[in-house]
Amino acid sequence: MADTLTRSTTSTDRTAADTRVPTVIADEVHVVYKVHGATRKGGATAALSRIFSRRPAPGIREVHAVKGVSFTAYKGEAIGLIGSNGSGKSTLLKAIAGLQPVASGAVYSHGQPSLLGVNAALMNDLTGERNVVLGGLAMGMTRRQIRERYQDIVDFSGINEKGDFISLPMRTYSSGMGARLRFSIAAAKDHDVLMIDEALATGDAAFQRRSQARIEELRASAGTVFLVSHGIGTVRETCDRAIWLESGVLRMDGPSGEVCDAYEAFTSGG
Repeated sequence: MADTLTRSTTSTDRTAADTRVPTVIADEVHVVYKVHGATRKGGATAALSRIFSRRPAPGIREVHAVKGVSFTAYKGEAIGLIGSNGSGKSTLLKAIAGLQPVASGAVYSHGQPSLLGVNAALMNDLTGERNVVLGGLAMGMTRRQIRERYQDIVDFSGINEKGDFISLPMRTYSSGMGARLRFSIAAAKDHDVLMIDEALATGDAAFQRRSQARIEELRASAGTVFLVSHGIGTVRETCDRAIWLESGVLRMDGPSGEVCDAYEAFTSGG
């Protein structure tokens, strides 16, 4: 498969490319979802008429969020996803993770991709400590592995630097503290494919340095990391490749520096 999916320009590049192992293949992926808006008043007769005519209910519209996106990701890559708000970045990650059905096309992945977002579901009424356990179990870690890595997770997150917050309910955390804990739980396990949605933007400089170092470790262990970020500087520093989406369309895919330069020229009107 790798032989037919790689692109090279020299014999040396071909030799290196032929040895790469795909982890995610997106093949002409289209994602369409429905948005529920305000509904009109109507009686039972109007509702039955819509059912039998198979017309969509008033106030519901379809959004074509991802439009024919194709790419191949390989082991050891860190890939930044960039683009304007509403460009389809987060929707594409959800499709890769299997959390969002595709309307057409296909996504193939090695193992089960793990999606980490700032809104990833942890239990707000439970303590940070309990959420570390639940989050670890949800990722497939054993209770023994969680116990062994528990203190490292807490230390990595930095949420206890100004008090014993790990013993408090997560509803008492700031959004940044919650996002740092989510990232720390996910980073405690090696992943074939780890997708991070904006989590690095929530921490201070020290946390971002720890996060970038951990991403390098994941890549070194033959994992693939996807990073969605509005911070172009973070993509430049953390990723070796970038994919630029605009209005659901793949505009550019290549070395992160080149793609980020093109995106910045586009947003600045240059």
